[in-house]
Amino acid sequence: MKDAILIAGPTASGKSALALELAERRGGVIVNTDSMQGYSVLDVLTARPTVDEQARVPHLLYGHVHPTIPYSTGAWLRDVTRLIDEEAFSGRRPIFVGGTGLYFRALAEGISEMPEIPTAVRERWRYELAEHGSAKLHRILMREDSAAAMTLRPTDSQRIVRALEVLEASGRSILAWQAARGRPLIDRDTARFFVIEPERAALVERIETRFDRMLDKGALDEVRNLAALDLDPALPAVKAIGVRELQAALAGEISFDEAILRAKIATRQYAKRQATWFRHQLGPEWRRLEPAQALGVMLDATTTATTLEG
Repeated sequence: MKDAILIAGPTASGKSALALELAERRGGVIVNTDSMQGYSVLDVLTARPTVDEQARVPHLLYGHVHPTIPYSTGAWLRDVTRLIDEEAFSGRRPIFVGGTGLYFRALAEGISEMPEIPTAVRERWRYELAEHGSAKLHRILMREDSAAAMTLRPTDSQRIVRALEVLEASGRSILAWQAARGRPLIDRDTARFFVIEPERAALVERIETRFDRMLDKGALDEVRNLAALDLDPALPAVKAIGVRELQAALAGEISFDEAILRAKIATRQYAKRQATWFRHQLGPEWRRLEPAQALGVMLDATTTATTLEG
């Protein structure tokens, strides 16, 4: 893809509103680049663009994955590849916006291909983890693929299970798959890279206000609907910030005031981790912008004339 615009930033930084404004002015189509906003059910709690906002310009890969599915960076990249093949960006500038750093890295640098994991294999290792714990599975991995096991802590249950799944499904070590990198999906020479970096106090205030607004708009009902699915707690969708806290309040384990406080603290901590990742993992081609100046800089850095090619 030529002329792609990439907008990264921590949660509640205002990046989605900036992407919408830019898309309207530059004839763009917005692509979700956030792991949680891809899940259905959690519209409000993941701060997904509203129905009205999505009607203003095309929005792609929002709410298209059921919470029962463990969506991954590789799956997201395959979805983007499918959009390219379907010419979803024909005549429009692709604008990728979100807070998942690994998605941006995969888009701009490529990612290792991974094998498809049959459902039976995935369920078997999840059962083994639940029955015997990560330490035993780590010992199994050490016996079957010592090189991979030595890169993981015995408590790193999800990565241990992933390594065992890949080994069983493909007969190859996950390290071998990781060593074979893919290719980027964007033309880096014509792409524009931006990171939104709000001042810390302002970001904290936005986080607090936004979570209160989420509750007013039905976040609690979303948590009830998610709980009704009786999902495996290890699934990524269940780990969305606010889900466990509000579920605990609904179960009477903590008060709602305590749940709200914990969710806001968790969001602040998550935003700090995101900002740290963007600061240390994204290269010098990424322009770092304060929210107040961002739109003007992005408009100056882009033009209305584009040549969009898959």
